[in-house]
Amino acid sequence: MTHEVELKFRIPAHRLAALRRAVATRSARPLTLAARYMETPDGDLGRARVALRLRQEGDGWVQTLKAEGRVALQRLEHNVPLPDEATPALDIARHDGTEAGARLREVLAGARQATLREHYATAVQRTCRTVRHQGALIELALDEGEIRAGGLVLPVCEIEFELLQGEPAALLGLAAAWARRFELWLDVRSKSERGHALAHQAQQPGGSAAQAISRPARPRALTLPGTLGPQAAAAAMLAEGLQQALANASQIADGQWQPEHLHQLRVGLRRLRSVLRLHAALLPGLEPALADAVAALFQRLGAARDRDVRAAWLWPVLHAAGGPAIAQPEPQVDALDLPAWLTSADTQQLWLRLLALTLPGAVLSAGAEARAAGQGTAKALRQALRPPLHSLLRQLRRDARAFATLDDAARHRLRRRIKRLRYAAELSASLWPARRLQALLDALQQAQRPLGVLNDAVVAAAHCRALAGGQPEAWFAVGWLAARHEAAVAACSAPMAALAEVRSPWAD
Repeated sequence: MTHEVELKFRIPAHRLAALRRAVATRSARPLTLAARYMETPDGDLGRARVALRLRQEGDGWVQTLKAEGRVALQRLEHNVPLPDEATPALDIARHDGTEAGARLREVLAGARQATLREHYATAVQRTCRTVRHQGALIELALDEGEIRAGGLVLPVCEIEFELLQGEPAALLGLAAAWARRFELWLDVRSKSERGHALAHQAQQPGGSAAQAISRPARPRALTLPGTLGPQAAAAAMLAEGLQQALANASQIADGQWQPEHLHQLRVGLRRLRSVLRLHAALLPGLEPALADAVAALFQRLGAARDRDVRAAWLWPVLHAAGGPAIAQPEPQVDALDLPAWLTSADTQQLWLRLLALTLPGAVLSAGAEARAAGQGTAKALRQALRPPLHSLLRQLRRDARAFATLDDAARHRLRRRIKRLRYAAELSASLWPARRLQALLDALQQAQRPLGVLNDAVVAAAHCRALAGGQPEAWFAVGWLAARHEAAVAACSAPMAALAEVRSPWAD
């Protein structure tokens, strides 16, 4: 049983030749890989982010099971070399007694049909090289080939950095240097995840490889063991938000995405920003410039999200209300803007710097970390996390009581703080009394919804007022949005009253 620690990057076409030369040194090893990935008829393994395969590696076969780990650079992995056979049979019992095997059994136990069959296949030419960096031994694996499902094919062109010995920080350092040198971009989607998406398209009438899009990654429940030290707990919460952000960013960076990917990317960034803001004291490697860089990326993504909202809601509803047509309501935006931002060198270095902050929770087990830190009680962990949460809730209560006197900017600030507390509370939910925490989360969600409607009206009105300077027709939209603004403010009254009186789940 191993915890595989690796990072995978996609390679721009114009840098592939140079990368090949850098990997294919005299000590490099070529290896031909052909794998068959298994799945249930209903796709249970893919939904659970579990991969089960039989792979021919040169002249031998290996059965491998992989499952998602706690952070983006770590996965559960169990490999079983098989006796020499022409076509070995799959046997899930080979993984029994391992953490990944228990996860597989759990998924299959909940499946409507647990029969496993080949779902898709890969054919890859791998070039491997091991290097030493900062005292660590790291394997570089350049993979070129394809994923096949039905009659559809997806190309594979990626490089993996896998830690064989040493500290994960060394892996991040080497990956950062190669990413700068070869313009690599981080893709946390595995071949398995891409294969599941391709197989789904192969089953659709008229499905195409271009439409093989991974599902948007949504928030997951996080359990913080009471034996975890405060720094590792903060790192684990940060890692959970980062995992969600990276999964959605990877799909957008690939050039094909849905509005929900952008929404969930922003949710993931909000979750990790909540940890950066509220628990900064527990993240000793955090620099102010890093939080500023996350905020800058979030703001750029916000402009793209506002365009999506106007396209999906504002212009259709104005048309339905009988408003005059507004010529070119949106500026012409290059369709590559989002992928370009997310694959840029600055963004790649930002992801790696954030991953470095997650290492305390990724490397040490809860028990080992507790022993190393000389602490490890649930009470100590709650005492470390409680003060900023309780302070923010008091601030929200004050703003909720004064809501009628706040201007739009202050109301938007209140909305951001509500989200910050909601995400931070959800990430540490396993530590607090369930009933009182759920009452708080309900109150926060009830307040957040009408504030979101209000904010959309405010942002859209500002956009339409800017358009009205050259297009008088846009004044209809400004008036219509003013009425919506008044209704949205009124709809906030009851949720604000409830938020002002909600009990704290963190009170002593």
